[in-house]
Amino acid sequence: MTAIGYTMMCEQAPPDQLVRDVRAAERAGFDFSVISDHYAPWLTSQGHSGYAWSILGAAAQATERIPLMTFVTCPIMRYHPAVVAQKAATVQILSGGRFRLGLGAGENLNEHVVGERWPMAGVRHAMLSEAVDVISALFDGGNVTYRGEHFDVEQARLWDLPETRVPIGLAVSGKKSCGVAGEKADLMIATEPKRELGEMFDAAGGKGKPRVGQIAIAYDTDRDAAVKRAHEQFRWFGLGWKVNADLTGPPAFESATRFVTPDQVAEQLPCGPDVDEHVRKIKPFFDAGFDEIALVQIGGEQQDDFIAWAERELLPALRSL
Repeated sequence: MTAIGYTMMCEQAPPDQLVRDVRAAERAGFDFSVISDHYAPWLTSQGHSGYAWSILGAAAQATERIPLMTFVTCPIMRYHPAVVAQKAATVQILSGGRFRLGLGAGENLNEHVVGERWPMAGVRHAMLSEAVDVISALFDGGNVTYRGEHFDVEQARLWDLPETRVPIGLAVSGKKSCGVAGEKADLMIATEPKRELGEMFDAAGGKGKPRVGQIAIAYDTDRDAAVKRAHEQFRWFGLGWKVNADLTGPPAFESATRFVTPDQVAEQLPCGPDVDEHVRKIKPFFDAGFDEIALVQIGGEQQDDFIAWAERELLPALRSL
């Protein structure tokens, strides 16, 4: 059965609320949870961007059962991979073995803040591959010294290693990223329900490993209100990751999406109270062979209503597929 997850979207709610929301999602029966890891929101209308790792520590203590995962952390600029390994090991201990580390090649939106030049896509993938090597070596234990083209590590060691090794997931969007993920990761992460991503992942060594997808939805008893909110906060979603990865901040995303209409957003994302519409637009992830699907409810103030509705109607409908 495909697992259904809940997303703590740091860009649309303050940190303390995110912890309360994931606790409610656990009570409602969601199978797992993920958290975004940004320095800034995509659009000013979202209005938040707390530090994901502090929120994860709090969530690990506030919940008992629900698995946690970053979706996703970029370990190539804003964070050095040795520090990411330390953070991940710490959260794994705090959560009692419920954590998975989702990694990706990142977005200029978040990484430019450290004042470094944003690399080309091919360089970013090479940096990500090295970062995974560093993190994996530290998860193995002992002292690590590493000399790479992009990263150096000098006598690093994780002094607090969890009993359960942290699984590593890699976000994919094409052949190159699928190749790295299939070879080096424990699971595949994607935001598009494309079967060919899984096929390329399998061909590179990922056969039998989990694949985790994510889709944004906008529940509301008033469909027009749901569409309006989705357009205000998530119209950037349709730009595609080749564009999203290179834009520098909310003003750039607002400019790039100024001609996106509410109808275009509603065509792509499920909006409103109709369970059948939500199931129909989520189902392509099932059809594409994803083992887990994380739902993003658009709008920080609508989480309580969404979680109650999901427990009552959406989760049973998805689990009946």
